[in-house]
Amino acid sequence: MEPILHEFGSLLLRWAHITAGMAWIGASFYFMHLDASLKPSPDIPAGKGGEAWEVHGGGFYQVRKYLVAPAALPDHLTWHKWQSYATWLSGAALLIWTYYYQASLYLIDPSVYAMSPLMAAAIGIIAIFGGWVFYDLVCHSPLGKSDLAVGLVIFVFIVAMAFFFQKVFSPRGAFIHIGALMATIMTANVFCVIIPNQHKVVAALKAGEEPDPAYGKAGKLRSSHNNYFTLPVIFLMMSNHYPITYSTPYAFVIVALALVGGAIIRVFYNKRHAGQGNWWWCWLVAAACLAAAISICLTTTPAGRTALGWPPLVTTAEAAALPAVDVPEDVQNVVLGRCSMCHAAQPLWDGIAIAPRGILLDTPEAIARNKPLILMQAALTHAMPPNNITDITPDERALLKAWATAP
Repeated sequence: MEPILHEFGSLLLRWAHITAGMAWIGASFYFMHLDASLKPSPDIPAGKGGEAWEVHGGGFYQVRKYLVAPAALPDHLTWHKWQSYATWLSGAALLIWTYYYQASLYLIDPSVYAMSPLMAAAIGIIAIFGGWVFYDLVCHSPLGKSDLAVGLVIFVFIVAMAFFFQKVFSPRGAFIHIGALMATIMTANVFCVIIPNQHKVVAALKAGEEPDPAYGKAGKLRSSHNNYFTLPVIFLMMSNHYPITYSTPYAFVIVALALVGGAIIRVFYNKRHAGQGNWWWCWLVAAACLAAAISICLTTTPAGRTALGWPPLVTTAEAAALPAVDVPEDVQNVVLGRCSMCHAAQPLWDGIAIAPRGILLDTPEAIARNKPLILMQAALTHAMPPNNITDITPDERALLKAWATAP
């Protein structure tokens, strides 16, 4: 029952994470659009806020923003924070559930760096929270007075962390940890800066005092950082389904291109919503980043080089040097005959250029490493091969189940 229950847990956590993320990202994009669309209002002093008229769902909305605070607060005040908190909490639970609980399957690649699951989890957790500490220190340093300086330092830092993760984790685990690091910075901005500053403003108003406008400015700055992080984070989180993005030795360069391309798209929309002209050239930069990423993936990944008819970029000497694994010959025959035509370094099945999800089942070591997945996908659920396209028999599935569940 454990593999099945674990699969249901993964489904529920992923469902919650995606739903919360949609709510958070939607709210973030909406408020950035709203801020850029504000127009002067006769009821709000110049430079102190503005208003926007909107139409949606068969009705009209008049939305006002006060840069500091209104003269008096209403009895009911909606706080936009739980979208962010729920996204991070569900994402953290999913990271633990998938990558730390099954570290030997998804996070640790002995050909990259051999370590224990506990050590892998410790490295990931320390790096994620250490990333927030570094980011916050930069924002509070003299560099924090310049948006450009902060942006450049954080860009270099994130790319450097991507390089570091690539040297200690599996390629898939490295990408997901960069996404987790950036997402943690985003939620920490909400939890540690934006919401506390709003509470200080509310407290000042209730005390009959004039709120310090610095609180609002700091919150707005961190919110802007989150806005530019959003698209790259989504890309990194999605990439675990597309191994051609992370199976290159230059995956850290892909991260850099995603940061630039995603941020520049948000620049376009922010400027357009603010009525500051049509910054069409942003799309050229984004397209150039995309073209560069595709070029790198094609020329430096095993699947890309095979498609181009080029020789492998690197050898598998490191993997070959790993200790031999004893997998029964009859189990090897089933997996090699029913699964490895797709799950191989160079898939033989027409239309498949890279092993689905980057999972290889073409050596005894790879078969042993992916035993839990073979049990779930081929023995318990019969999800693989798709539509039983390779005609695996019930007896062969029973053989795989007996092997995978043996003590």
